[in-house]
Amino acid sequence: MRLFHKFQTRLVRRSVLKGVLAVAFALPFAGAAIAQQFDTRAQSAYIVDVTTDTVLLEKNADVPLPPASMSKLMTINMLFEALKDGRVTMETRFTVSTRAKNMGGSTMFLNENDRPTVRELIQGIIVLSGNDACVVVAEGLAGSEDAFAQLMNERARALGMNNSTFGNSSGWPDPNQRMSMRDLGILAERLITEFPEYYGYFAQTEFEFDGRAPDNRFNRNPLLKIDIGADGLKTGHTSEAGYGLVGSAVQGERRVIFVISGLNSETERAEEAEQIVNWAFRQFVMKTLVEKDTVLAEAPVWMGEKRRVNLIAGEDLQVLIPALAQGDLAGDVVFEGPVEAPIKAGDKLAELVLTLPNMPETRLPLVAKEDIAGGGFVPRLRTSFTILFNRFAGERLGLSI
Repeated sequence: MRLFHKFQTRLVRRSVLKGVLAVAFALPFAGAAIAQQFDTRAQSAYIVDVTTDTVLLEKNADVPLPPASMSKLMTINMLFEALKDGRVTMETRFTVSTRAKNMGGSTMFLNENDRPTVRELIQGIIVLSGNDACVVVAEGLAGSEDAFAQLMNERARALGMNNSTFGNSSGWPDPNQRMSMRDLGILAERLITEFPEYYGYFAQTEFEFDGRAPDNRFNRNPLLKIDIGADGLKTGHTSEAGYGLVGSAVQGERRVIFVISGLNSETERAEEAEQIVNWAFRQFVMKTLVEKDTVLAEAPVWMGEKRRVNLIAGEDLQVLIPALAQGDLAGDVVFEGPVEAPIKAGDKLAELVLTLPNMPETRLPLVAKEDIAGGGFVPRLRTSFTILFNRFAGERLGLSI
């Protein structure tokens, strides 16, 4: 029978944290409000700094909306997964049905005599936004587009895309075709991080299939034409959805993903996308708060050969802050304690929780510095007694940068 219960604890070591951060930073925080003044003309938006996992802006981000061709990213994800697990190769050829050939809107101009490869279909979907190519992929992987849409729905749930439903593979107007901006952001990050060997296709500026419609060979992503680090991903437009874009750009160490929808024209979409990229990179900077292996705190250990374990940064802890900031950064070390032995060095035991004015909370992992074996009878008796009569209390950590 256990003689303790676990409870959330905030702890300690004000002096250690202040010492580390005071040495690391001379910059202050004054422009938090300045960084937050940006407001997009898009009806809905989601902007995230991927490098630090910091959400920079949310506007109707969880509302399911018509995604138009931006939902083709889910079809591409399904095809990339089929490549990764070996169900198809880049040279696998798919047949073209009459249904696929008759798709309207943006197309690859496929016909029933074609046998496009997976490589060609990827480019047809990403660069040309081919509705016909999407149907070919759907029928090739699942037998029918309806069956493929069901697979898309199941996969969306598994990936945590809880505000997305699919009725087709292309984004053609359908009451069942809905995605939130956050879900599109989740999908974009997955395509970037899980499929780096294929992600380069999103930066391809033109593709011409078999010499057909040479005037239709250009990628519609307006950011690829300008030098701001953009490398993807997908535009979308219908009369119901307006003009939208799932975009990503890299500058220096940072990558930003943004999703916008509900704009009034191609020109407005292009202008808004460029402004978002410039704002995200110019109004925020990435700082290393704590270097790897720095001891930040100690946590009490239950039933171990030692009574406490050192908590360290398992990697450099980086945070995104407004570029013109000044003031104090508040932080707590939070863990479920006491921590039960045995403990292995590198086990994640706690989080450093940082709060910054007008910015989302940032959580950074802390891990055990050393192994701690389970204790014998005396340590177990001593620990049980201590837990029964003591509560671990903490204090607010005031950090200056």
